Amino acid sequence: MPVVGYRRLSLEDYPGRLCATAYVAGCNFRCPYCTNVDLVLNHLGLREIPEAEVLNHLYRVRGYLSGLCLSGGEPTLHNGLLSFVYKVKSLGYGVKIDSNGTRPRRLRKLMEERLIDYVTLDVKAPLDRYSEVVRAKVDVKSIEESIRLLRRGGVEHEFRTTAIPGLIGGDELEEIAKTLVGSKRFVIQRWRPGETMCPDFSGVEPYSVREMEGFRERVRHYFSDCVVRL
Repeated sequence: MPVVGYRRLSLEDYPGRLCATAYVAGCNFRCPYCTNVDLVLNHLGLREIPEAEVLNHLYRVRGYLSGLCLSGGEPTLHNGLLSFVYKVKSLGYGVKIDSNGTRPRRLRKLMEERLIDYVTLDVKAPLDRYSEVVRAKVDVKSIEESIRLLRRGGVEHEFRTTAIPGLIGGDELEEIAKTLVGSKRFVIQRWRPGETMCPDFSGVEPYSVREMEGFRERVRHYFSDCVVRL
């Protein structure tokens, strides 16, 4: 597993748990607003953190931390994912994965082997606009299959969409909500400016708190729980 970033303590990446977060290199999307540019494009130049270093830290802080979040990049791209997660689970940790949903077979395997306890599935755009928004060729049926897998139950999960001015606003969020209608939890995430994949997005101002709350009010009736993450 090409872990190129490691946060030893997070209070926000794993709902209900204190966790560490491992950032995995590589992604099959090229979202223009992405602020993890090095993880996606320049990861060969980043220091890869040895698996043993992560596992040793988790061993030392057992009883204080109770979870590990695997984020990225896109963790499900890597063949070493299952064996790495197995080792983390053997230490008694809950495992959460942040995924873009393009590898449903690997997601299914993780679920069947009971190796993951929580999934955040990033729904980037309305299904008919995926390739346009993520700037890459997308098999939308794979996204739909990942959504179905989670909705069938068996693992705690949330669906998440980032609101980006000029790209994803109220109309797009409502289209996404209709696709996910009846799901337990939907998170509308406020985009945070930074160095972006496409320089045109670097100067874009994020939506205001009031606008974000307006988005929530517009789509909350589609879900059991709908929250804004600032």
